[in-house]
Amino acid sequence: MDVVNQLVATGQFTVIKQPLGFMKILQWIFSIFAFSTCGSYSGMFKMSVECKNRSESDLSIEVEFDYPFRLHQVYFDAPTCKGGSPERLFLIGDYSSSAEFFVTIGVFSFLYSMAALSVYVFILEKYREGCKGAQIDFVVTCVFTFFWLVASSAWAKGLSDVKAATDPDKVILLIEACDEPENRCREIHEPVVSGLNTSVAFGFLNLVLWGGNLWFVFKETGWLVAFGGTYAPSQEKAPAPESFGQDGYGQQQGYGQQGDAYSGTQGGYQPDYGQGSYTEGVGDYQQGGYEQQPNSYANQM
Repeated sequence: MDVVNQLVATGQFTVIKQPLGFMKILQWIFSIFAFSTCGSYSGMFKMSVECKNRSESDLSIEVEFDYPFRLHQVYFDAPTCKGGSPERLFLIGDYSSSAEFFVTIGVFSFLYSMAALSVYVFILEKYREGCKGAQIDFVVTCVFTFFWLVASSAWAKGLSDVKAATDPDKVILLIEACDEPENRCREIHEPVVSGLNTSVAFGFLNLVLWGGNLWFVFKETGWLVAFGGTYAPSQEKAPAPESFGQDGYGQQQGYGQQGDAYSGTQGGYQPDYGQGSYTEGVGDYQQGGYEQQPNSYANQM
């Protein structure tokens, strides 16, 4: 318990809230759904063979089949309607390869998702150290994405063949007694394959999850910087006239305009002062003051 408590105490559970960890949780969950819905399947269908001689009829022929869908090993007994012992018939087809491959990819996806999530939580620093762990994670994610594509496509085709091979209307054609018009053969119950349809849907959903997770893992590898480069903002300062022209010296225009206005005011005042008032005043002073003073002084003498 001390070891578990120590691991929990040192764990970085915040990574679960990030896309890198949250996607792994989804992959872990949906991989369980994928292989469990396929690997735990068991189905059954019923038929009836009513012979002309009612005593030889069999109105409830049950045929059971399950994973891994080696249908060529599934058999049932049907009456011949000719007396004697019933004949033993086998279904057609072996679809175990696609089904087992699908389940295997689901199981390994479950194990890898759980292991990767543990690495994210407890040793995230080592995972990101040197980007080696992220690069390995990216390669493995690419492999699983490809395998999910192949496995889901193969199992979708295999399921289609399983449905055809277990269709009671087609299985009836294997019974020799049903070729006689006086005998009546019909299906009673079809197999329920909704669970298998769900497994295919989960398979392609896992494909989307693993494919979408490629981007979040790729950002941890450091290859984005190596391939795309980094944006380095320019360290050069803006020219002084532009910056000061916007902030400080722009006010010179206002001072210039005020100076022009003031100059215009002085310009309007200077002609009056120079030409009119001051000149005439000087003229009056020269003519009236200094030129007449000698005359007055001379008269006093």
